[in-house]
Amino acid sequence: MFRIETEVDKERRTVLGERLEDTNAGRSPTMAALRGTPAEDEVPLQVWALDEASGELVAGLDGFTWGHWLHVGLLWVADAHRGAGLGSRLLERAEGMARAERGCGYARLETWDFQAPDFYRTLGYEVVGRVDDYPPGVTEYILAKRLG
Repeated sequence: MFRIETEVDKERRTVLGERLEDTNAGRSPTMAALRGTPAEDEVPLQVWALDEASGELVAGLDGFTWGHWLHVGLLWVADAHRGAGLGSRLLERAEGMARAERGCGYARLETWDFQAPDFYRTLGYEVVGRVDDYPPGVTEYILAKRLG
């Protein structure tokens, strides 16, 4: 018999992750080859744009590298600075760091239909997946790019 619990438990989360990694490495030569390399761990990657006078955050990118991929989680530019190339500069800087400093060959991200799928396409990203009604009435796009 089993007891099912639903509370948040960080220690169990860590054990769960370790056990899944062990299982994945046992079933995939690619995942096994990552073990013990710098690409095995998620390493944060952040790029910030600050107003020189005030120090205020005007744009930022938050992501991580793992498995020779850059995964962009958040990219935001203040309305007053949109259309000036700032988002492109942040993304290009993150891609360059991921490629040159961390050996990444690819990048991926997710965006909703009302956000910026066309912006990412102009920078060489291709739609590789979509999730309709996530949340209801919105389409999420998954985009990827080979880093040159």
